[in-house]
Amino acid sequence: MSIRTPGNPPLAPWRGLGITALTFLLIAVIAVTAFAPGTSSAYVAKITNNTDTAATAANFTCTGAYGVDKANALFQYPLTETTGTVAADISGKNANGTYQGSLASSTTTPIACPRDTGSSYVLNGSTSYLTTPTQVTSPATFTLETWFKTSVASGKIVGFENGQTGTASGQYDRQVYLSPTGQVIFGTYNNAVQVITSPAGYANGAWHHMIATFSAGTGMNLYLDGTLAASNTTYTAAEPHAGYWRFGQGNQNGWPNTGTNTFFTGTLRYAAVYTTVFTQAQTNNHYAAGR
Repeated sequence: MSIRTPGNPPLAPWRGLGITALTFLLIAVIAVTAFAPGTSSAYVAKITNNTDTAATAANFTCTGAYGVDKANALFQYPLTETTGTVAADISGKNANGTYQGSLASSTTTPIACPRDTGSSYVLNGSTSYLTTPTQVTSPATFTLETWFKTSVASGKIVGFENGQTGTASGQYDRQVYLSPTGQVIFGTYNNAVQVITSPAGYANGAWHHMIATFSAGTGMNLYLDGTLAASNTTYTAAEPHAGYWRFGQGNQNGWPNTGTNTFFTGTLRYAAVYTTVFTQAQTNNHYAAGR
C-alpha cells in the first residue's frame, strides 16, 4: 500500500523502467514503424523542385563563352581544324577564315580551353597564318581576343591590313604583337603609331589569354590572363581603312620593338574580333572558361 502526499503527482507508469529498457523499447517501436507491412520508413523523402534546373554554366567552356557574346562578333574561330584550309566561324556570321601555308595542329596538354574538344593551331613561324575572307572597313570600336602560347619572342599575333596575304600591306594597324623580350604590344595608328606595352614578358611556353579593346570612350586597354596589363585613355581614335584581319603574320614596318620575324611561332586557340568593348566581367568569363 502506497501513501500519496498532497501535491505529489501519481507515478508515471514508465517511471520504474531503467534507461536501458527504455532505449530498447524505443528501438522496437522504430523498427516496427520502419519495416511493418504497409508502412514507410521515416527516412524516405521525395523533394520536388519545379523551378530550378541543373545545367552546365554557359561560361564553363570557351565555346559557351563565345556563344554568350556572339551577337557582337565579326567572327569567332575555335581553330580546332586538323586538315584543310577552312577555319570555321561559329559566330553565325559565316565569315570562315582561311589557313595560309601549312596547317598543323596539336592536342598536347595542358591546352587552352581544356573543357572544349579538339586541337589547337600550330604556327611554324615561316609560312603559317590565318586570314579573314572579305575586305571590310576597320571598326572604330573593337575587342580582339585569342589564346596564345610561344617560347619565341617576336611575331604578330593579330592585326588588320589592307592586304589579305603577303608582307607588303600599305596600311596595317589594330594589331597585337610580341617584342624581342616577349612583352605584348597593342597598337593602332592615327597619323602616328600609338602603342601600349605589357610590363612583363609572355614568351614563356605557357598558355595566355589576350584581350585588347579600343573605343573613343575607353581608349586602349590590354588584358592578359584576365588582368589589365596596360592602358592609355588618351588614344581614342584610329585611322579608318579597308582590310582583312590576320592572325600569325603581317607587316610591321615602322612599328616599335617588333623583333626580327613578323611571323608568329607558337600555338593559337579560340580567336575572335568583336565590335564592342569587353567589360572586365566579360574578360574574366572568357579567361575562366579557358583555364
